[in-house]
Amino acid sequence: MSKNVKMKDIAEKLNISIVTVSKALANKQGVSDELRDKIKELANNMGYKIKNNKEDSFNYNIGVIVAQKYMDAENSFYFTIYNNIVKYLGDNNFYALLEVIDRNKELENVIPNIILDKKVDGIIILGQMEESYIKVICEQDIPVIFLDFYDRHFLVDSIIGDNIYSSYAITNYLIEKGHKTIGYVGNIYANRSILDRYLGYSKALLEANIEIDKNLIIDDRDSKGAFLDFKLPKDLPTAFVCNSDKTAYYFIRYLDKMGIRVPEDVSIVGFDDDIHAKISTPPITTIKIDINKMAKRCVNNILKKIKNNNNKVENSIIPGNIIIRQSVKEI
Repeated sequence: MSKNVKMKDIAEKLNISIVTVSKALANKQGVSDELRDKIKELANNMGYKIKNNKEDSFNYNIGVIVAQKYMDAENSFYFTIYNNIVKYLGDNNFYALLEVIDRNKELENVIPNIILDKKVDGIIILGQMEESYIKVICEQDIPVIFLDFYDRHFLVDSIIGDNIYSSYAITNYLIEKGHKTIGYVGNIYANRSILDRYLGYSKALLEANIEIDKNLIIDDRDSKGAFLDFKLPKDLPTAFVCNSDKTAYYFIRYLDKMGIRVPEDVSIVGFDDDIHAKISTPPITTIKIDINKMAKRCVNNILKKIKNNNNKVENSIIPGNIIIRQSVKEI
């Protein structure tokens, strides 16, 4: 008998779902005793190893689940943080299994294969996903960590960059350079990171007694994350805070087509310190979050959760620093 028997092989033999097989082998509710015994007997006859002892049951794999929209060729932030996760897991004799979830699977709440096939001991969800999809994953009785987002509806450990204070700091940098009309580029309803960065921007303006002008808030994407054409306000401010370097990069290119120079006519700042900040003309003043520290904290936390999934929820906020380049003019 083959030593590589999978749960889907058992499911096909009995004409049942993989989910049912998974629940039966894990002794979860939702499967009758008769069917559970039948599944376990067949699994044993087919050579599928049913794991009982916790130490013996380790796969030494951590699943990293990420939405397809974050893994395009331009999104260096998520590729970089994933590579750091791989490194730190390797240092602990664990391995990363990446599963990219396309939009249809996310909307249809399709359980990732790495969970169905019991290939992993824990899950890192990298980047915000649909709440209903997160709920499905969190119901699988496996340790979960949120990385680069949080969700108050779930009692799950999260590791995020300090979006609010970092955006507050870089907006204050513009104010210190003499700017009194400052816009914001980003759809605050697209995800929590963009909203938090807007909150930091707003806090800085309020403290400086600068009016928050809603006419100076420009959407860069729709609620699903698809980028939109920019629509400039009638009266251009002297500066803009962009929610990401990618947005800042394309916004600068758009302004150039409109005959508006950066930083001579308008100053621009971004967030992330990714490749877009460096290849832009001019290079973009931005916020750098320590991705290395985020990945290391995430790996440490998920390994703790594997050893004791009842650990108290720990939310970690990683600070950021301003990286000064040539996209801001003092006025």
